[in-house]
Amino acid sequence: MRRGRIGRIARHARVKQPQPGQLRFRFHASNQTGSAYGHALTQVKISAAEAALIQQVPCGACLIRHRAVCAACEADDLHELELAKYYRRFEPGQMVAHAGERMDFVGSVVSGVAGLTQTLEDGRTQMVGMLLPSDFLGRPGRDSSPYDVTALSDLLLCCFRRRPFEELLRSRPRVSARLLEMTLDDLDAARDWLLLLGRKSARERIASFLAVLVRRAAMLGQATGAGPIVIDLPLTREAIADYLGLTLETVSRQISALRREGVIVLEGTRRVIVPDFRRLVTESGDDADGGLPG
Repeated sequence: MRRGRIGRIARHARVKQPQPGQLRFRFHASNQTGSAYGHALTQVKISAAEAALIQQVPCGACLIRHRAVCAACEADDLHELELAKYYRRFEPGQMVAHAGERMDFVGSVVSGVAGLTQTLEDGRTQMVGMLLPSDFLGRPGRDSSPYDVTALSDLLLCCFRRRPFEELLRSRPRVSARLLEMTLDDLDAARDWLLLLGRKSARERIASFLAVLVRRAAMLGQATGAGPIVIDLPLTREAIADYLGLTLETVSRQISALRREGVIVLEGTRRVIVPDFRRLVTESGDDADGGLPG
């Protein structure tokens, strides 16, 4: 969010939010000299001045306002959410919730990434989900988490106490309808992931993962299919391997192959440039039209 926009809404201050030095993910237009690449998802440090201004952003001006559980809210709904919300920050590697233990809050990811992990009796683990900005964490009606939830980067959550949020769902049908819509979207995504893990090759899995990140950028309204798109990988290659059911060596080999063939361009260890999104979708094995959501 630009400083000017934050300043215009500073008068609505009320909530405690991110602190100076916190990392966050931001989609933006690249301003690198000579760069032809337009959109990027990057981690940037929050300055002390910017942190003070962000503390004053109301729900209506939130970066995830039109994609999170509040997306369908009218002014009166937002007012109720504004009164109930609070913010929690987590550092990379910090536990947000332990599987089977009491979880007294739910919330939306404002910035950063969280991983959902299940552990078998013999200690083996598997990352079964990844929460990106605007995703919903927790389950109303259930007082414990079925997964270990871990911050994979600096993570900012917009939280609500579970019981008050359950009451809000009963009194605010637009919020409950949006949560149902998001839950059904998650179910569709889980079915797609079953296909990926069961049938797709290593190359197709990597391409599918990158396509998911690009589509998320488009959902947030800050990436289009016009020209190359830039993303910063939110996970290390080790975490990507765990998430996709591959070895680290296979992930590195397939990323290098996609780079050699011009499907992607790499800048450093995390930045990935996608010159042609439709080609990436073709490499993923999907038979969709390859377009980005509006």
